[in-house]
Amino acid sequence: MKRIALFINSLQKGGSERVMTNLAEYFHNQRYDVIVVTQYKKENEYSLSPKIRRVYSEPDTTLLQGGRIQNFYARFHALREIWKAYKPDVILSFLGKNNLMAVVTAAFLPSKVAVSVRGEPTMEYEGKLLQFLAKTVFRFADAVVLQTKRAEQFFPKAVRKKSRILPNPLAAQFVVKKENVEKEDLIVAAGRLDENKNHAMLIHAFAKIADEYPSVNLVIYGEGTLEQRLKELIQEKGLEQRITLAGVVEDVAQKLCRARIFALTSNTEGMPNSLMEAMALGLAVVSTDCPCGGPAELIEDGVNGILVPVRDAFALADAFRRILEDNEFEKKLGSHAAQICERLSPQQVNREWEEFINNI
Repeated sequence: MKRIALFINSLQKGGSERVMTNLAEYFHNQRYDVIVVTQYKKENEYSLSPKIRRVYSEPDTTLLQGGRIQNFYARFHALREIWKAYKPDVILSFLGKNNLMAVVTAAFLPSKVAVSVRGEPTMEYEGKLLQFLAKTVFRFADAVVLQTKRAEQFFPKAVRKKSRILPNPLAAQFVVKKENVEKEDLIVAAGRLDENKNHAMLIHAFAKIADEYPSVNLVIYGEGTLEQRLKELIQEKGLEQRITLAGVVEDVAQKLCRARIFALTSNTEGMPNSLMEAMALGLAVVSTDCPCGGPAELIEDGVNGILVPVRDAFALADAFRRILEDNEFEKKLGSHAAQICERLSPQQVNREWEEFINNI
């Protein structure tokens, strides 16, 4: 039985964490021996099957009382001991510094190491030092998973040779066809309330069209550090009765499918799960054409969605008008968007990941 170790900071709810959780469940169901290694356990995490082992790599706080170098060594030693004890055939790491740690801690061990960059490389590895380390250390990985062709261009040829672009699988609840859903005059968004998701841009754009379309409301699903600031912006615009910050909901697919438009306003994205899911539900989608090119790989502008420039609330408002004024155009966008289900079904994408792991 092949052993796979999946390594990430935590399973706190987010796009990368959900993909890793889904992969853990898939490999377990395919009778692989799976272990999930995280540094921490946080609140509001995705749940794992009880049969999947979870191990924490963060050392005891008593071992982290020294300087930066001593603390690095403590973390390095703890993670390397996990690899030695578990002896995985393949280590699959997600995100940032985890990828660097996975490669260096598994050096000279028999385990193969695959690292995955989940977003814009220059954001995931901020600063010249981290970017230099990523370009250098990844040469010693056995494989590199990227989200888009634009992300691939960040790395030197030696890394690109061992890279593979693999999509995220759609969650099962978004692939099931929603019959006879009664549409409401809603624009919706879903994601963490943080600077990168730029929901402020969405609120500004909605404010520009609110008087023109008095029956249309905006609902934003998610939670995060900017919630209070966004509430203040909504009050400043006088739109408390038209814009709702709905928090985290369990039945998000049921909520989203009632809307007419889904909006993604991020400054950067890898391959955004929320956009994929809205397209699978057959919504007319509008997204920023942000680095590292995930939305542009999903959307053919004007065919299955609309792309607008990053941080351009005027262009976003115009896209909303274009859809709200033309029901046939809205239906065309939604119908073409739903075809993503064929390309990114869980069965299809999970098989691609399995083939990738086996080839390593």
